[in-house]
Amino acid sequence: MDLLGLYNYWVFAFLLLIGLYAVITKPNYTKKLIGLNIFQAAIFLLYISMDKVEGGTAPIISHGAQAAHDPQIYSNPLPQVLILTAIVVGISTTSLGLALVVRIREAYGTIEEDKVSDMDRTH
Repeated sequence: MDLLGLYNYWVFAFLLLIGLYAVITKPNYTKKLIGLNIFQAAIFLLYISMDKVEGGTAPIISHGAQAAHDPQIYSNPLPQVLILTAIVVGISTTSLGLALVVRIREAYGTIEEDKVSDMDRTH
């Protein structure tokens, strides 16, 4: 595979590093959640990229076709199912995280991690 053939994997690595950087270094909780979403999108791209089968078709056998007489290459539908489930989990994680950010803002008056930690240590 040439360098351009690995384009999806380069984008995956780039998005993964951006998301990880944001989660680790940003002190703002909302920015951490955005980084987590970017990280999740990178994982989705990886699974979708691995699913591609050269010359593969949807795993639907036409009426009257017999597998022994009509061999075909089928794409695996499992990665799409996993990604759909992961998207639902990602949305749930984001909504819970945003609800926690709102609650932290109400309780502490800020959403900066270092300021919240300082307030916890002083009280």
